[in-house]
Amino acid sequence: MPVYSAPVRDTQYVLEHIVELGKYDNLPTFANASSDLVEAILTEGGRFAGEVLAPLNRIGDEEGCTRHADGSVTTPTGFKDAYKQFCEGGWTTLSAPEEYGGQGLPQVLASAVSEYVLSANQAFEMYHGLTAGAIASLLVKGTEEQKAMYVPKMVAGTWTGTMNLTEPQCGTDLGLIKTKADPNDDGSYAISGTKIFISSGEHDLAENIIHLVLAKIAGAPDNVKGISLFVVPKFLVNEDGSVGERNPVSCGSIEHKMGIHGNSTCVMNYDGAKGWLVGEPEKGLAAMFIMMNAARLGVGMQGLAIGEVAYQNAVMYAKDRKQGRALKPEDRDPQSKADNLFVHPDVRRMLMEGKAFNEAARALILWGSLQVDLSRKAQTEEERVAADDLISVLTPVIKGYLTDRGFETAVNAQQVFGGHGYIREWGMEQFVRDARIAQIYEGTNGVQAMDLVGRKLAKDGGRGVRAFFELVGRDIAEARAAGDPAGIAEPLEEAVKHLQGATMWLAQNGMTDPNNAGAGAYAYMQLMGLVSLGWMWLKMATVSGRLQSQASEDKDFHETKIITARYFAQRELVAASTLRKKVEAGAESVMALPVEAF
Repeated sequence: MPVYSAPVRDTQYVLEHIVELGKYDNLPTFANASSDLVEAILTEGGRFAGEVLAPLNRIGDEEGCTRHADGSVTTPTGFKDAYKQFCEGGWTTLSAPEEYGGQGLPQVLASAVSEYVLSANQAFEMYHGLTAGAIASLLVKGTEEQKAMYVPKMVAGTWTGTMNLTEPQCGTDLGLIKTKADPNDDGSYAISGTKIFISSGEHDLAENIIHLVLAKIAGAPDNVKGISLFVVPKFLVNEDGSVGERNPVSCGSIEHKMGIHGNSTCVMNYDGAKGWLVGEPEKGLAAMFIMMNAARLGVGMQGLAIGEVAYQNAVMYAKDRKQGRALKPEDRDPQSKADNLFVHPDVRRMLMEGKAFNEAARALILWGSLQVDLSRKAQTEEERVAADDLISVLTPVIKGYLTDRGFETAVNAQQVFGGHGYIREWGMEQFVRDARIAQIYEGTNGVQAMDLVGRKLAKDGGRGVRAFFELVGRDIAEARAAGDPAGIAEPLEEAVKHLQGATMWLAQNGMTDPNNAGAGAYAYMQLMGLVSLGWMWLKMATVSGRLQSQASEDKDFHETKIITARYFAQRELVAASTLRKKVEAGAESVMALPVEAF
C-alpha cells in the first residue's frame, strides 16, 4: 500500500525564502502567522494527512460512495470519522475571516496544508475544498443576511458547499443552461432543473449542504448574459439558524467515473427547490467565477499533490527494487546479481522530472497564493491591483500546465514500478486515475489555454503579462549578480525571449485570424508554464546558493536544490524553442482537413 510523508521541510523553505512570509507581517492576517505557528500548523497538518487520511485513500477508491433508495449517500468507511477529526482540529478554519469563526491566517498557509491533504486523499479534500470556494463567493456577493446565515457553519465544517454549473446539454458553454428560477411571493425563487458532475453533491459528512446554483430567471436572455446565481440549501434554515425542513433537491444518481471514487460526484435534481439570489440578477457568471477561480488554483494544487505522492512512492520502490546491472562496471554491487533501479539513467530521468516539477510547482502555487492574499490585503490599491494582475494571468497556467505535468509525473512514477505499477495492490494506478480528472474539471486545459490567450494576455492592455516579464527579468539580473550557481539564468532568459516572441506573434496574428490564437493557445500555455517553473528554480537556486555558505544551514539540502535547478535548465527549458515554433505554426495545417477526412 502506498505511503505519504508531507514535505514540511520544503514547504518551510518556500514560505520563508521564496514567498518571504515574514516581509508581510505588517498586513492583516499575516501578523497572526508567526514562524512558530506556521511550523506547528505544517507539522501537525502533515501528520494528520499522513496518519489519518492517507490510509483511507485506498478504501475510498475501492468502496466508493453509496446512494440509497431515498437519495441519501454514504461516504466510504472511515471518511465520516476523519471529517469529524478534520473539523475538530480546526483545519476548515485556517484562512477564513475571524468574524465568521475563522483563524484569519493567510491563504498561502491554508494552501500549503491543502497540498498535504490532497496528496494523502484527494477525494476527501474535495468535500472541504469546494466549501471554501462557495464561502469565497458568498463573502463577496452575498447579502449580510446570507453571510450571517451560511458562512459561520460552512467555516466550521458543520455545513459544506458545492457549485452547480454543468447540465447534460452544456459544459463549458454555460449559455445553454436550462435550469430555471421562478420568483416566489416571499422573495425567494423556485429552482427547477438537472445538474450533473456535481462533486460532493450529497453525502453524510455534514448536517447541511449549501448548493450554489446557476439558473435563468423567466424572461432573462437565453444566453450567458441571462444567468443568475442562487444559494439553495439541502435543508432550509430556520430563523434561529437551525436546520429545518428538507428542500426538494436530491441526488438522482452517483456518476460512475474513472477515479476519485471516494468523492460523491452526483446528478442533482432540483424540483422547485427554494433558493435565494446571490448578487444581482443576470450577473451570476461573475459571481460564480469567484468560486471557479479559487477552485482552479486548488485544482492546480491537485496536479502537484498527486505528482508528489506518486513520486515519493516511486523513489521508495527504486531504492528497494533490484533489476539489471549498472551500465558502468564500477557502479555494480558485487554482492548481488542485480543493482537497484537508481543505477539506470532512464529511471533517474523519470524521477528527476518528478522532483524538478514538484518542487518548482510547490513554489509557484504558494507564490500564487501569496498574490491572492496581497490582492485583498496589501496596504495600497496599487499593490492590490498589481497582485491581482499577476494571479489573473497565471491562474490558467497554474490550473492547466500543472495538472498536465502532475499527470505526467504520476504516469512516470507508475512506470518506475514496471508491471507492478499496473497492479492495483501497489496503488500507483489509482494515482494515475485520480490525477486525470484535474486536467478536465473547472474548465478543461484547452479552455484554460484559450482563457489565457483570449482574455488574460489582453486584459487591461496587457498590464499583467508585462508585469510578469518585468519580474522574471529582474530576478534573472539578480541571479547573475549573485553568481548564478545553477547556471540557469541564461537558459531562462532564452526561454523568456521565446515566450515574448510567441506573445508578439499571437498579438499580431491572432486578430487577423482567430484560429491562429486557438491553434497556438495550448502550446503557449505550456511555454508560459515552463518559464514560470524555470523562474521558480532560478529563485530557489539563487537563495540556496547564498544560504549554502552559512554554517547554520543544511548544505546538502541547498546543494540538492542547485543540482535540480541545473537539471531543469539543461533538460527542461530547452523545450521553449519547440513550443514557440508550435505557436507560430499557425492554424493552417490544424484546420485544413474537411470534417469528412477524420
